[in-house]
Amino acid sequence: MKFVWMSMMAIGLQAGMQVLAADTPLFNRDIRPILSEKCYSCHGFDPKHRKADFRLDTPEGACATTDSKLPGIKPGSTSGSEVWQRILATDPDEVMPPPESHKTLSPDEKELIRKWIEAGARYEKHWAFEAPVRPAVPQPSVNPIDAFLGERLLRTGLKPSAEADKETLLRRVTLDLTGLPPTIKELDDFIADQDPDAYDRVVARLLESPHYGERMATQWLDLARYGDTNGYLHDLLRTGWPWRDWVIQAFNANMSYDRFVIEQLAGDMLPEATPEQILATSFNRNHLITAEGGTIAAEYLNEYAADRAQTVGTAFLGLTLNCCRCHDHKFDPIKQEDFYSLQSYFNSITEKHVENDKSAAYPPLIEIASPLVPQGPKVKVMVMQEAATPTPTFVLTRGQYDQPDKSHPVVRRPPPVLGESLPDAPANRLGLARWLVSQRNPLLARVTVNRLWQQFFTTGIVKSADDFGMQGEYPVHPELLDWLAVEFRDGSASARPWDVRHMVRLIVTSAAYRRSSVIRPEVTAKDPDGRLLASFPRRRLTAEELRDQALSASGLLSEDMGGAPVFPYQPSGLWEERSNEGSNTKAYKQSLGGALHRRSLYTFWKRTSPPPFMILFDAPDRTSCSVRRMPTNTPLQALATLNDEQILECAKQLAERMLKTSIPTRGRLVLLFRTVTARSPSDADIRTLADGLDALQARYRATPADAAALLQQGTTAVDASLNPSELAAWMLIASTVLNLDQTLVRD
Repeated sequence: MKFVWMSMMAIGLQAGMQVLAADTPLFNRDIRPILSEKCYSCHGFDPKHRKADFRLDTPEGACATTDSKLPGIKPGSTSGSEVWQRILATDPDEVMPPPESHKTLSPDEKELIRKWIEAGARYEKHWAFEAPVRPAVPQPSVNPIDAFLGERLLRTGLKPSAEADKETLLRRVTLDLTGLPPTIKELDDFIADQDPDAYDRVVARLLESPHYGERMATQWLDLARYGDTNGYLHDLLRTGWPWRDWVIQAFNANMSYDRFVIEQLAGDMLPEATPEQILATSFNRNHLITAEGGTIAAEYLNEYAADRAQTVGTAFLGLTLNCCRCHDHKFDPIKQEDFYSLQSYFNSITEKHVENDKSAAYPPLIEIASPLVPQGPKVKVMVMQEAATPTPTFVLTRGQYDQPDKSHPVVRRPPPVLGESLPDAPANRLGLARWLVSQRNPLLARVTVNRLWQQFFTTGIVKSADDFGMQGEYPVHPELLDWLAVEFRDGSASARPWDVRHMVRLIVTSAAYRRSSVIRPEVTAKDPDGRLLASFPRRRLTAEELRDQALSASGLLSEDMGGAPVFPYQPSGLWEERSNEGSNTKAYKQSLGGALHRRSLYTFWKRTSPPPFMILFDAPDRTSCSVRRMPTNTPLQALATLNDEQILECAKQLAERMLKTSIPTRGRLVLLFRTVTARSPSDADIRTLADGLDALQARYRATPADAAALLQQGTTAVDASLNPSELAAWMLIASTVLNLDQTLVRD
């Protein structure tokens, strides 16, 4: 990184003189976000909600003559622009936006609009709807990511932080690539390895770990709205876990992303489709399903097809297409008809509405074993099968299933704003999937690399990962986003096209990823949100990481992969409270033995009562496609990590491990601290823990009944050779370490 920084300094004079945001406002970056947020709902794309027949989303509409005989916007002249006069107006009947809209422009927003009009009011096409073009890398660099980020830092006057220490770096990359912490041996080996390529070898090892696929699949299950029940009132059991295992296997095999997308959307339509390719289409059947008596077939079959279309919009296009079910989009140039054109790809399958049927799966089905456990039992999984004759699809008035506009059926096609279908592609799901991964679609590569960036840097280059439309954020690093998108889509001399593992390796081997996360006041002052990445952004561990880290550190973790979901500890009565009498998932039956300690990825997911620990730490309920978890901080989270039965059982096992080592107390405390946090404790840390241990030992020697009660946590038997009072004291010390900030946060 030092070489990169010095090289940039050598050419930095010219770059440093480049003008930043406010001097010359750009439409896409500075003006469109204001107009979209404050104006487009009344003066945008949707003609049914447009006021005064005046548009601000196109240059032709904005410059048209208004009732005042002035053009809405006169390029170069604020005094000749009706829009500017309305912005400055003090009369509540004249000012825009009107007071009742509660969208008053701030002084900074007004100033940007003034400068933009006076500079010529130049409109630009929405950046996300234009095909990405690979930009030139600013200067030679080991990793192009650092070249783009470094140029921006130089212009901002920020120096990058130093590289993180080896302990922090190993824990960071191990958690990010596997969802598990490093072992003591891995930590010691990495610290001892002074070879300059030591870190690259660690990354290579982690990318080949079977746990890599589990980590990557966790993100995909959120996106694919995966669950083990059908949702709705009865929330009946379903069997979808073989598809979950297919996803894990696909990531571990580094399946090319274009194939990954095509097989999930239309694997059944591929020539000579294999059982695994058909299984992949279960992605489309992950939506909620009802089998309740009295439901209307037409209504719910329409809901299922609409869910598939909305999921494609969010997952592969980064667009809020659900806004178009009832009317034209208020902000994006997408018509209601465009939504139903997309939905029409998904409503011609051989599914039937069922009532009062408690089966685990509804046709079309495939009977198959898990790809990860091929010797296991075959189960029936819901998949896709195209009907012999396409079902006509119509625009539904106000989105109501019983109000179709039958004057003309819609045509199967992608949203026109994104380009035309492939000329030789069939008008079915396979044709749609091939268009999605083609160069004609400007969004898939951008949306996907942005989610990868979000996964490793906490926030995407586009913060609104689910919205690349007019309401979405302008990229904080637009050139970098396009470079990554083209590198991913087209490949390069060092990687084939659509290589997910190549993109992950690029990110985690960048200097930006390896930087220290120590807060620097000068960085916070200029970049309070940390988007320029002068320092690495800290984040709290995800729900799965918190639980799996405790299991791994304690030695309880079962590394079995794949198979049916499991039922770990949870408070009693939750399912009974949330379940209807007609449900076959009313009673929760806790797993036994090693199944209790499997990775959180394999936890049974009941839609109406998701795993409470997961929900408490911001996992979505998976009733719909979710591409970003929104972090919260609540007192309940601290109560959970202090009192959850699984975490306490892990603390008990950690304590037992420490007491079975033949080393002094100080050595045990050091080992405990390193096992959990992957870093060496300070002398002050050890003194604090030792003092606490002394106090707890005295307490439990005086109250052995309390010690015995504490050790009842979990089903793991206590070693009878250990002193219960001593074990209880060490258990609470282990619990303390499991609740430290450096344990709960990835630095």
